[in-house]
Amino acid sequence: MLINLSDVLSRDEKVVSMEAEVELDSFQSRLGSFPIVDKTPLSLCIRNTGKKVLEITGTMELSTVIPCSRCLEDVKTMIHLDILRKVDMKLSEDDRIKELDEDSYIAGNTLDVEGLVYDELLSGWPMKVLCREDCRGICSRCGANLNKGPCGCKEEPKDLRMAAIRDIFQNSGIKEQ
Repeated sequence: MLINLSDVLSRDEKVVSMEAEVELDSFQSRLGSFPIVDKTPLSLCIRNTGKKVLEITGTMELSTVIPCSRCLEDVKTMIHLDILRKVDMKLSEDDRIKELDEDSYIAGNTLDVEGLVYDELLSGWPMKVLCREDCRGICSRCGANLNKGPCGCKEEPKDLRMAAIRDIFQNSGIKEQ
């Protein structure tokens, strides 16, 4: 969805509030493609704070499917976006991109809502997703999901060089992964 910003830029302290439908069906990154399975409209407020500086605020929730960091099972993950951006419209488009340190979601006097949401998702993407807190992961030999039971592989001998660290974990009560 594209939003024309000319009306907001026409007068200092002008405020425009709206709900914008986001058309993203998946999130693409270097990590892969993740389907967006549920989403709310973006509740958006654009305010001209004076001297052609726009304050863009918004909230949105969406659910996506991300593989568990340990066992690779799909996990439906809720992501809440709180957007707060300030954009100086006096700057040239190239200078705005340098200032924001990202791809521009504003071209001329047009706000690209999908671009704004994509940038927010990129910066707010979870570092680690677990299917459950005590996920056992996968077997390093056969790749079986250990949450479903033992795989039958022979346990690998422990690395003696790690014995001191293992002792620290055992004495501190922290569970070894």
